Amino acid sequence: MAADRDGVEIDTSDDNEVSSGRGAGGRKYRPVFAHDHDRAVLEMSSIDPVDRASSSAAFADHNNLKKVKVRMQPNMASEGRDGSLPNHGGVNDYQTESKLELFGFDSLVNILGLKRYGVNDHAVIMAADQIQAPSSPRDGDDGINNVERPKVNSVKLGTKMGVFIPCLQNILGIIYYIRFSWIVGMAGIGESLLLVAFCGSCTFLTTISLSAIATNGAMKGGGPYYLIGRALGPEVGVSIGLCFFLGNAVAGALYVLGAVETFLNAVPKAGIFRDTETFVKVNGTDVAQPITSPSLHDLQVYGIIVTIILCFIVFGGVKMINRVAPAFLIPVLFSLFCIFIGIFSARKNHPVGELVSLATFTRLLYDGVTGLSLESFKDNWSSDYQTTNNAGIPDPDGKIYWNFNALVGLFFPAVTGIMAGSNRSASLKDTQRSIPVGTLSATLSTTGLYLVSVLFFGALATREKLLTDRLLTANVAWPFPAIIYIGIILSTLGAALQSLTGAPRLLAAIANDDILPVLNYFKVPDGSEPHIATLFTAFLCIGCVVIGNLDLITPTITMFYLLCYAGVNLSCFLLDLLDAPSWRPRWKFHHWSLSLLGALICIVIMFLISWAFTVVSLALATLIYYYVSIKGKAGDWGDGFKSAYFQLALRSLRSLGASQVHPKNWYPIPLIFCRPWGKLPENVPCHPKLADFANFMKKKGRGMSIFVSILDGDYHECADDAKAACRALSTYIDYKRCEGVAEIVVAPTMSDGFRGIVQTMGLGNLKPNIVVMRYPEIWRRENLTEIPATFVDIINDCIVANKAVVIVKGLDEWPNEYQRQYGTIDLYWIVRDGGLMLLLSQLLLTKESFESCKIQVFCIAEEDSDAEELKADVKKFLYDLRMQAEVIVVSMKSWDGQSEQQDESVGAFTAAQERITSYLGDMKEKAEKEGTPLMADGKGVIVNEQQVEKFLYTTLKLNSTILKYSRMAAVVLVSLPPPPLNHPAYFYMEYMDLLVENVPRLLMVRGYRKDVVTLFT
Repeated sequence: MAADRDGVEIDTSDDNEVSSGRGAGGRKYRPVFAHDHDRAVLEMSSIDPVDRASSSAAFADHNNLKKVKVRMQPNMASEGRDGSLPNHGGVNDYQTESKLELFGFDSLVNILGLKRYGVNDHAVIMAADQIQAPSSPRDGDDGINNVERPKVNSVKLGTKMGVFIPCLQNILGIIYYIRFSWIVGMAGIGESLLLVAFCGSCTFLTTISLSAIATNGAMKGGGPYYLIGRALGPEVGVSIGLCFFLGNAVAGALYVLGAVETFLNAVPKAGIFRDTETFVKVNGTDVAQPITSPSLHDLQVYGIIVTIILCFIVFGGVKMINRVAPAFLIPVLFSLFCIFIGIFSARKNHPVGELVSLATFTRLLYDGVTGLSLESFKDNWSSDYQTTNNAGIPDPDGKIYWNFNALVGLFFPAVTGIMAGSNRSASLKDTQRSIPVGTLSATLSTTGLYLVSVLFFGALATREKLLTDRLLTANVAWPFPAIIYIGIILSTLGAALQSLTGAPRLLAAIANDDILPVLNYFKVPDGSEPHIATLFTAFLCIGCVVIGNLDLITPTITMFYLLCYAGVNLSCFLLDLLDAPSWRPRWKFHHWSLSLLGALICIVIMFLISWAFTVVSLALATLIYYYVSIKGKAGDWGDGFKSAYFQLALRSLRSLGASQVHPKNWYPIPLIFCRPWGKLPENVPCHPKLADFANFMKKKGRGMSIFVSILDGDYHECADDAKAACRALSTYIDYKRCEGVAEIVVAPTMSDGFRGIVQTMGLGNLKPNIVVMRYPEIWRRENLTEIPATFVDIINDCIVANKAVVIVKGLDEWPNEYQRQYGTIDLYWIVRDGGLMLLLSQLLLTKESFESCKIQVFCIAEEDSDAEELKADVKKFLYDLRMQAEVIVVSMKSWDGQSEQQDESVGAFTAAQERITSYLGDMKEKAEKEGTPLMADGKGVIVNEQQVEKFLYTTLKLNSTILKYSRMAAVVLVSLPPPPLNHPAYFYMEYMDLLVENVPRLLMVRGYRKDVVTLFT
């Protein structure tokens, strides 16, 4: 007992210390190696061995923790009540004595930090308790990230400043000021209303989906990329996120060109190059009205200069951008006010001029502005699509023809910007309230503004005025156009600044997730500015500015934005349809049908605009998706696809039921017994050839294998070793490209472990139906006398559990996928096995290693007279099974007449007789000495010496037949005899050793009480 200077007494007694380590009852087999030149073993030598010692040491350290008792002095208790409990900075500060010690966890008061911890400590503790998803499960590690102290944001934004105003500022942009009146003139009032409603419904439904996803939990940086990636998986998230990044970068160029074009129209003398002139053709008549348009070179020069200036501002950081944000918003609102005041007072400021010849126009005003006129409303109701030049000026010789589909692509950027609020989720006080309310308010407000503006613009001026005056909003504004020019320039520059600010952060968020190695250059530490990503975004923006054509850029932006919106809708559709327990959004006004409708509208709009741009954008997203799938290090984010796979698996499992599977639908589900006899090198958790053999049992890779290994010992002591072994085995399976899962079982003995596995492994009809293991060839050589009993127990357990058995002899010589075999595949079909042996031979022929081989079927006839009839029946049976094979019948009587006995077989037979006689004599001597019945392996046995002699003779003759006909076969398959009842396991091993003697590559197959092949279609 020791006391520190603060009066805290610490009890360091070791009474409750728990000793760790594995029990001493494990197997003591010596290592069994494959051949030194085995290619598979040499390949596996590059895999690092699993460090099990570290896990065991960690377990031991956990059990060696001292029991700590903390007593506080009265003065310290008073300080604690005042909230000024001193913090010593150690972990033991939280390990005070708890009244709820029985439950093994801390109380809710301590966990929630209501009394003993400060706010910062509580945040750190709660963050440390969260289990991070593995960053790269394909690497085979846990991927648990280090938890840093969360940074406290001093400024938190509400719904108005954090969501509504940014969305409003991004939605109201250049399209409304310099293109909307032109759209009304081209499409007419009726189709313009349809256009606004169509595009507005897309963003409205997307906002509903966004609100549902955003209110289903906390959001991190990345905006829509974070939402889509966590809902549809990292591959889909990265592909759509990169496309959305490109859309934002191109949108920055759109806003820059809009600001420059407005400036040059307001100040024509600022142009460096000569302006162009064009003639407008209205209703088939040429009007000699020169209309100035900024030169393309002027747009390029000024656009590059503005982009560079904005890039320098972005390098100043987010704080500088947030300070000037209100300065960009006020001109927008004031300009809207001036526009509507000008619309209502247009008749006074623009008096009606005299009518010209009726042959030219029905009603043409001096300047084309009629004020709010019902006659203009009627004239402009219908559409008047025509060709224009690159600047949008109507020209009968123009190369661009406009229709409703093209106007959708031109107008849709005017409704984008709904993601601006979600991009600022880290700075919001309450994301689950602000994002739905703010985004939906901005969407409805701007859509209503557009609908009202269509009616006002259609009644304000003639069609030719709407088509030729690109800045009609400025000309009708009150009190003078300069205010609108200033408002347009500032609003578009503000939107461009937001694009150049958000796009680099989106790219940095994708890079920080460490999914694509090629994006590692754009990684930034937390709290730092993404300077490299900003330079890359500015480079893309300048490249689009060089194009200089506003109407050619907008369709590109539309495709990328629509792709992102479709991703958000599909994410909500999938999550809503699956309705997992974790899907509990606070936003209740959503349904999967609305999300599906929103996604369909997005896709329809994409094809309406341009099928070529749609195909290119989808192809780009698909290429990124496959690149991430192949090269990326995608982690498990709990996305909706995983939930969909889970529910699909459950439904499929229920549909399979528990009844017998029809032979036409039978698939081998092998249970691979990895390390039953002896030990392989520590860095090879399973014999390399077992994985190759598991792949040979599948047709075109279809099917599932279960790799199982058993650890001897106590589960509580070996749990960490089992987890480490399971990770190593899973890595090995992936390395061998074998479709399967790994399972590690801890049991006192191998027999107990296997008995538990064969009873419980699998679900329904997805339980393993074949047990695959290697033959224990080492048992006599290594004098491992416990192997026979274990081997016989495993076979008997398989028979009782109705599992097929395949035992591989000569596993070290089994070919891999690169070694081509020639010769025959010989089947010694002795007993009815449901056709399993025939099916295995056909599966072997589907592999490149055995595709050059032919099948020979040897049948055993008891009488010579039955040979021909049996041969005919087997040939007919194989024909009906669509199997090509040569049939050979061997008579049992011919065995007795064989004069050519194999010397090695006879020698093995004699040696087996001597060993069995010696073993039987020892058993009898022990039984007489102890006065008990004959016992073997702790069980009573009955020995019929004549039957033992008969079994030995049968296996001798079968072995001689195999050596006579199949010595050069690529592989031999023979029926596996079951262990005789009440016979010692040692005797059965002698039978098996005699059967496999001198056969280099042999498969012993025993089917089960189910047919796996059928004659019928």
